[in-house]
Amino acid sequence: MIKDLDMWLISALVVIGVAVAPYIQPPWILALIVILISGITYLIQKTKYSAIGITIIAILYGAGAMSLHVFSSTLVIVVLGEAAFRITGGTKKSYIAFIIASTVSSLLVMQYLGYVVPLVAITGVLVAVLLKSALSNRYDALMIECLGVAMTMYLFDEINYQVDLMILLTAIIIGFSFGYFAYRAKTADLSGLFSGALIGILLIVFADVRWFLVMLTFFIIGSALTRYQFKNKIRLNVAESHGGVRGYFNVFANGLVSVAAAVLYGITGDVIFIALFLGSVASAAADTAASEVGVTGKRPHLITTLKEVPRGTNGGVTIIGTVAAICAAFAIGMIAFLLNVADPGMVAVCTAAGFAGTTADSLVGATLENSGKIGNAGTNLICTLTGGLFAMMFYLF
Repeated sequence: MIKDLDMWLISALVVIGVAVAPYIQPPWILALIVILISGITYLIQKTKYSAIGITIIAILYGAGAMSLHVFSSTLVIVVLGEAAFRITGGTKKSYIAFIIASTVSSLLVMQYLGYVVPLVAITGVLVAVLLKSALSNRYDALMIECLGVAMTMYLFDEINYQVDLMILLTAIIIGFSFGYFAYRAKTADLSGLFSGALIGILLIVFADVRWFLVMLTFFIIGSALTRYQFKNKIRLNVAESHGGVRGYFNVFANGLVSVAAAVLYGITGDVIFIALFLGSVASAAADTAASEVGVTGKRPHLITTLKEVPRGTNGGVTIIGTVAAICAAFAIGMIAFLLNVADPGMVAVCTAAGFAGTTADSLVGATLENSGKIGNAGTNLICTLTGGLFAMMFYLF
């Protein structure tokens, strides 16, 4: 970790650099200055990775691939957020200081530069605090934070999506409330809290709160089924690790496709992306149900060979698990119908998509995951993507 004195020095340099940045033209001159300063800080052993991250985004800014407001906002989010985190003791509560400092500083920088787009700043802050919580024990954390924030802000800056401020504030409140209660209920760790909040905010901003409620339904179903016969699962040695607490890997593996669908829907307004969203969420719910209920039934059979395998084997399927999967997918479709997100036909599509997704999950688990070529998160991502694409194709044809 960077020593506190070094952090203060870098913070001061960032503030000064942002203040003079608009007056240094062309951009490559400022980029060169930043690179030279980063080169000096690189010589300090424990500041190497942060210097590398800053150098990379400085090169992008100097080459004209990144705007000044994204470049400057990235620096203040990462550096001043880190400074606030350390000043407040580096505890779990310090993440609140990180969020406040990075949000305020990024909005002030945008105001100073004459470009205020709160959505761009908020997404940058959320990615920063998410990466910080997930990479807290790594020396290269600041470098990854810097690059992650810059790329995220660049993406949303390019999308240039306009959102009403009240909708954004409502989304932030709902998203963080969801993440916080999941954390307090011990169904998500700290990285799961922030990744869940990010997904919730994006769903509400680019679609509406009903999409978030559909995703919340999956979360409730998943949490309830994880605790279903939990003592029996422990006895059978098939219970979820860490008591079923989800981290960012699990959250994104199950929610990445749905978020992409929401963003695409918000940009284009094309209803085909409703099918992608519902199909992916139905598949996530079906897969969870198949896994959590299936392990409590009779010994499963491997989907590729139909041979009996031990409980918990990737690719193992049971009748009770399959029935549970279909019921969970149907539940997602019905909630979407009751919320007026889907029509009656889409309920059937959701149910079929859930079955398709969980079948793909079993096939990938029996082949790629069992052979060590892919992890559980990758399998879940393929599951949700398969279900989403299945729903899209069904909707089209």
